[in-house]
Amino acid sequence: MATAEALYVIPSAVLRNLSDKLYEKRKNAALELEGIVKQLAVAGDHDKITAVINLLTQEYTYSPQANNRKGGLIGLAAATVGLTSEAAQHLEQIVPSVLNSFSDQDSRVRYYACEALYNIAKVVRGDFIVFFNQIFDALCKLSSDSDANVQSAAHLLDRLVKDIVTESDQFSIEEFIPLLRERMNVLNPYVRQFLVGWITVLDSVPDIDMLGFLPDFLDGLFNMLSDSSHEIRQQADSALSEFLQEIKNSPSVDYGRMAEILVQRSGSQDEFTRLTAVTWINEFVKLGGDQLVPYYADILGAILPCISDKEEKIRVVARETNEELRGIKADPAEGFDVGAILSIARRQLSSEWEATRIEALHWMSTLLNRHRSEVLVFLNDVLDTLLKALSDPSDEVVLLVLEVHACIAQDTQHFRQLVVFLVHNFQLDYSLLEKRGALIVRRLCVLLDAKRVYLELSTILEGESDLEFASIMVQALNLVLLASSELSHLRDLLKQSLINSAGKDLFLSLYASWCHSPMAIISLCLLVQAYQHASSVIQSLVEEDINAKFFVQLDKLIHLLETPTFAYLRLQLLEPGRYIWLLKALYGLLMLLPQQSAAFKILRTRLKTVPSYSSFKEEQLRQTSSGSPYSQNNHGEGGSNFPEDGNLNENSYDMHNGINFASRLQHFMEIQHQHRLHLKSQTLPYFSSTSSTKEVQIPEESEKPAPASDLNRPPSRSSYRGPV
Repeated sequence: MATAEALYVIPSAVLRNLSDKLYEKRKNAALELEGIVKQLAVAGDHDKITAVINLLTQEYTYSPQANNRKGGLIGLAAATVGLTSEAAQHLEQIVPSVLNSFSDQDSRVRYYACEALYNIAKVVRGDFIVFFNQIFDALCKLSSDSDANVQSAAHLLDRLVKDIVTESDQFSIEEFIPLLRERMNVLNPYVRQFLVGWITVLDSVPDIDMLGFLPDFLDGLFNMLSDSSHEIRQQADSALSEFLQEIKNSPSVDYGRMAEILVQRSGSQDEFTRLTAVTWINEFVKLGGDQLVPYYADILGAILPCISDKEEKIRVVARETNEELRGIKADPAEGFDVGAILSIARRQLSSEWEATRIEALHWMSTLLNRHRSEVLVFLNDVLDTLLKALSDPSDEVVLLVLEVHACIAQDTQHFRQLVVFLVHNFQLDYSLLEKRGALIVRRLCVLLDAKRVYLELSTILEGESDLEFASIMVQALNLVLLASSELSHLRDLLKQSLINSAGKDLFLSLYASWCHSPMAIISLCLLVQAYQHASSVIQSLVEEDINAKFFVQLDKLIHLLETPTFAYLRLQLLEPGRYIWLLKALYGLLMLLPQQSAAFKILRTRLKTVPSYSSFKEEQLRQTSSGSPYSQNNHGEGGSNFPEDGNLNENSYDMHNGINFASRLQHFMEIQHQHRLHLKSQTLPYFSSTSSTKEVQIPEESEKPAPASDLNRPPSRSSYRGPV
């Protein structure tokens, strides 16, 4: 009925020309149709108008014939123009048919659909907004159309729609954002340009709050920063820069949701994306305040890797951001998650980049200083990682790790736990002891008091069941004690052992564990000037004790005797009668050394400088005739009164300053006996080749002076073959 009514209203010639293949005929037919609709509109005959529109949509726009569809589209546009102000009430009939043609297989039909909607939009303007989402969706698809003419027509329509939206008060940003968000991750460059264009336009409208919805499409904009097209990257960057400026000037911003996006984008493979993300994070840290407190851990996890970025600009911004973040003194009561921050720092401590590991350690130190009690709750979670970090190839990292350890070990409980863990890790990883042992021990002595550290280590090693490890560990500690400047105060205290109770207590504590190594005991005795006991220890050595490793340690001791540490000992050689047991001990060592070794030549040269034997004997006689084994006048270091060893009576030194040397010697011999039994229980082919004095092979190290660096290097387990 409606169709018949429309056929009655519209002449057949007009309908025939509307589907003609020639554009001019279709255009003329459309102009006639416009006039007809205009007359109907003036007459207020909307039923007939509706019939005409239905005819155009059903018989033309949905026709299988392309020319019919073209004619239908131009006819709908003409009808809308004819309706003018009355067109709004008929849009529900007109617009859907036009939008449907946007997906037509024929590019010319799609082109005419753009043209038709353009003309319709010009007429209805603001009334057009109710169809905005559908039109936006259609335009989004057409922006990447395969036909250049269609793209061009779509761009014209797009500009018109933007104009209409910017002047309209009916546009709903809330309804539009979900549509925009769905399309933000599309990769097509034309669609991306289309989307950025719309974001920019809408953001320029004062009444539209695009900033409030920025978290919904921020990730998509960052995604465009890595586009292969320079133009798209530039457009996305421009849009982001504008939004960042708005954020700086806005009193209310949802930092939290955007922070999550920025954290993810800071790890992008694209350099420009990383730089932009880190720059945004930097601004957020400065502006975000309390809003960002729950996100500090995530932000830190993003910033720490960027500190080691290959791009200098990123490194600079990341470092600045890191300092800003660390400068904020947030309270756990306000949502500051100490455990989460600590977990991030622990994870980054395993980073392949040194700068990142260093900053992770700085964060651990900061947390310990500000929130010590909260950090100690998570101590078990980080302690293993901190101990592994002691094997780090970077000295700076190791030193910082030790500072963190020292901070943790301020109280007695954690101090002992640290030392026990440290010894345990040395036992598990001998390479750690060999490469880092001296550095670790020296630094801990500076940070935690040398005496306290050595007493704790000695206590642990005294009861160590792994005799092989105990011996190696004692040798390492002994070398550090004798050669490190950081332990000079400890050496001074030990030199007072025979006249001072504090020195005596330290000497006895170290002696208990130093018994695991003959050379360590001999060194300790020479240091405290218990020369007769040193001689007795040397005399107690048996064939099994003297092996290749023994010579290596003895070589190191001989070189140490030439260092400033033992300057007082060398000066005492000027008075041989007063220090007979010192001479006897040194000659004992000389007799143990192979004559062709460098150490033998060094020690022999030194002993040759001692005053002649006749002078030595005369002095000895004066000492023994006086009946006083110890003189009150001494030239020892610092003017202290040290006992002399001029009395050759074997029993005269058994007790001095409360030290029972005879008992100590017995203890040493028992410990060494345990070592020999342990050695015999092991199947070591090397031992059988070195147990015979005729077949002893001196390693190259004893054939030449040991380098200075070797004096601080503990022995490696792989070369250990017996107690030393």
